[in-house]
Amino acid sequence: MLPGSGRAAPRMHMSQASLQQFYIPEEQSVYLLSQDDARKLREWVALCQAQLEQLGYRDIELIGKGAYGFVFAGVTATHQRYVFKFTRVTLPQHLQDRLEEEAFMLEQVEHPRVPRLVAYQRVRHQPILVMERAPGLNLEEVSLNEGRLSPRLVVRIADQLADILRVLRREHSTDSTDWRRPVVHGDIKPSNLVYDAASETVALIDWGSSVFAQLDAQLQFVHANVMELMSDNLQQTNARLGDVYFIGEDQLNGALSSPRFDEQGVAGTLYALASAQSCRFGHRAIPATSLGLPMEFARMLDRMLDPDPEVRLRAGDYFIREMPRMAKMVMLELPVATELPLVPVWSRSAARGIDTVVYSSRKSFLREEGVEETLNDVNDVQLDRYYRNFMQGMGETEKAFLAAVSRLGKYPVVGGLAVRWEADGVYIDSSLNLHDPERKPAFIAAVNNMVTLARAIHRQGIFKSCLFNARDTLHLEREGVDQPFLIAPTMRLAYEVSAVPELEDHSRLHSYFEDGPDPEEFLVLPEAIISSLEALNEIHHTGMIIFEALPSHLKIHHHYRLLDPSREREFRDRLEDILDAVRLIEGLGVSGFMKMPYKDTRFFPHVARQPDRYYPRDPRAWLVRHQAERGEDPG
Repeated sequence: MLPGSGRAAPRMHMSQASLQQFYIPEEQSVYLLSQDDARKLREWVALCQAQLEQLGYRDIELIGKGAYGFVFAGVTATHQRYVFKFTRVTLPQHLQDRLEEEAFMLEQVEHPRVPRLVAYQRVRHQPILVMERAPGLNLEEVSLNEGRLSPRLVVRIADQLADILRVLRREHSTDSTDWRRPVVHGDIKPSNLVYDAASETVALIDWGSSVFAQLDAQLQFVHANVMELMSDNLQQTNARLGDVYFIGEDQLNGALSSPRFDEQGVAGTLYALASAQSCRFGHRAIPATSLGLPMEFARMLDRMLDPDPEVRLRAGDYFIREMPRMAKMVMLELPVATELPLVPVWSRSAARGIDTVVYSSRKSFLREEGVEETLNDVNDVQLDRYYRNFMQGMGETEKAFLAAVSRLGKYPVVGGLAVRWEADGVYIDSSLNLHDPERKPAFIAAVNNMVTLARAIHRQGIFKSCLFNARDTLHLEREGVDQPFLIAPTMRLAYEVSAVPELEDHSRLHSYFEDGPDPEEFLVLPEAIISSLEALNEIHHTGMIIFEALPSHLKIHHHYRLLDPSREREFRDRLEDILDAVRLIEGLGVSGFMKMPYKDTRFFPHVARQPDRYYPRDPRAWLVRHQAERGEDPG
């Protein structure tokens, strides 16, 4: 049993054979892995659970994984809830060493809203970090379930975060013998904040990006002695890269670490929670002043996100100083009007599990021309995964738009989007089928954010995105690139059948081919597959198919729904013809095709910025008026 008390990091007493090597691949879904990798993943997860159970823990579950590691949770015999964090054993040693550094940094922080360190251990070269587990869900999950958090709750969370930042700054100790350097968390974001709904309190977790600050809150050097001040260590940053969707420009561009980094993370987090987004980038098109927040708080938040560093600094000081006062404002949970979707959203209960994956193409036109690539020398896994490969060189609103599309994929949804920007506005074709009716209001908020951000982009071009169920992906293996991919006799492209009204105008079909070949796709499909897709194009249906060819692995992502049952035999034959021609695929890369059920294009004029909308100064009077207007009894 692991020890559960004391501030030191005790060594765990485990047999050397108790915990083996662990590795979980980085793919978005286990259903996208090759058969061999998926088997290894399941075996390793089962081994983790079995070994932790042998150590006396129960209710073991995998609760998260990321670029650097993965996390399990368990309960002790005395009902204490612990978290077990592992690094990927395939990482370079200097990255594996980060877990020990995280344990050390976590030990430096004492705050009731920071779950404390329990133990750190290295078993057979496998580092393991054990921490207390905070009760509740992380705020990204809460946001996905509920959509925009209420202004009252956003302000309450803001007050708690300001209190944490004040402690990390360590500015209030008058005892010179107790001098301690400020700590920078470095990765404050909704998913690193665990929210307990019963007490409406948050806990800040995941200290893997934390460091001692090089600069204090006034951007003066922090140093323990004159020799340290003169060292080369203050000429280059010690900062680590947190989530690029939430960290500020200073941290992203390698500035010396300071408490200001965490102010930026907090600002991005509060903005995302108030707006139902998964990033900080949308603040120019959807400012905080448009979200129904109290005027003073909203203006402060916008200034904390301002591109001018001087404005950000003053707003950050204001946040730290004035948040306790703002938190005392009288705020009620006011009724909110039901949000209607700006583009059609269909929902029904799922008959089976859905692991949504988003595939997007035609992104290159969203990048700015002539933008200098400033981050090419930064060697960081997260930068490559989330930023450099997708968003570097884009404006803030363009980044927010891509993040908004990605957020749709965090719901159980299948379908597609085609967004076309012209001089007069934005044209959107969509087929969005949500398989969780309970989360429809939150999903509608995410969809409407996507549309609002698209309206604020002034470009000309087309963006396409497919949302498919990874559980339906077909996997084919081969020995090498000179071998064909062979279809198993039982393999089929699945499809659904549903009739459509007779009066629907079939001439408005959204063709697979109307936009021509995609310039960002590099796999050239054999003519036999293209011919079958052309034949499918004449049959009334909706769906998509994506071929992803790797040296020894082919993934066929697909989602089909036949809308003309009288042609089912012909439709099924065309799908079989496509599979028969897979053996002809040569080369590597991705190629995808999408078809909407019918053309129901929605047009939206450009709107660069949403208008101001504030929380009422007197919420009680506002509520009385609102109830009177609706004929409700104020009592």
